[in-house]
Amino acid sequence: MTSPRTFGVNTWVWCSPLTDARLAELAPRVAGWGFDSIELPVENAGDWDPERAATLLDSLGLTATLVLAMGPGRELVAADRDTIRSTRDYMRHVIDVAHALSVRVVAGPAYTSVGRTWRMSDTERQACYLQLRDGLAPVVEHARAAGVVVAVEPLNRFETSLINTVDQALEALEGLPAEACGVGLDTFHMNIEEKDIPAAVRRAGSRIAHVQVCGNDRGAPGADHLDWRGILAALDDVGYDGPLTIESFTGDNETIATAAAIWRPLAADQDAIAVDGLAFLAGLVREGAPMH
Repeated sequence: MTSPRTFGVNTWVWCSPLTDARLAELAPRVAGWGFDSIELPVENAGDWDPERAATLLDSLGLTATLVLAMGPGRELVAADRDTIRSTRDYMRHVIDVAHALSVRVVAGPAYTSVGRTWRMSDTERQACYLQLRDGLAPVVEHARAAGVVVAVEPLNRFETSLINTVDQALEALEGLPAEACGVGLDTFHMNIEEKDIPAAVRRAGSRIAHVQVCGNDRGAPGADHLDWRGILAALDDVGYDGPLTIESFTGDNETIATAAAIWRPLAADQDAIAVDGLAFLAGLVREGAPMH
């Protein structure tokens, strides 16, 4: 017996940072459009209240996922001990927020700050992966105790030089417990870095913990050139049963617009990224694209 795919959307489509007031505005709209879940960034402790969020989302029938915000100074590799310690503390805080919300997944590039790049030899890369495993281990143990999975996301070459592909992610995470540490996929990054997205999905296999989707230009899924039927078929083959979460970014916040290279409107308006993307993906399912 199969169950329908579920769909989510990240609040970064509209705002940064998220606040209680913006969540109270956005969550009813997201639920009204037909989304099953909403993705909540935790940029800094105290931006929004987990207890208030839990009450709001429960009233709307929405589940949630969380994402890390790996800004400057958040590093688990090639950094001093104090930086690594504070980054671990931040990640553990996000896991605690997830636990308070009964959220299963915390996703993001849980290794270095977005935009940090440097050249590495193969030997240096292996040393970084070893340091990453050591840095992540106590965070992953904290996640396991909380019933949370950390989904480590490869980013494209312009945003990191450490983990760009599924194969690199699998190598970097080798030995960390799969039940608490998996791979987070993002079709935007995969379109740049993977030679064959469905094949990469299949290689990630059961290690996939989260999937974010958007068009190749960060716009709505479907208004692009990606092989969405092939991607859905691959996700079906590996048994991924989590939400497909639309992630894009607003150009209204200068910091996030610069970090995500949002230089022009990606749709008629920000709502359209969510609404049109959901209509496209749900339409594929109705037309018989793979589903669980």
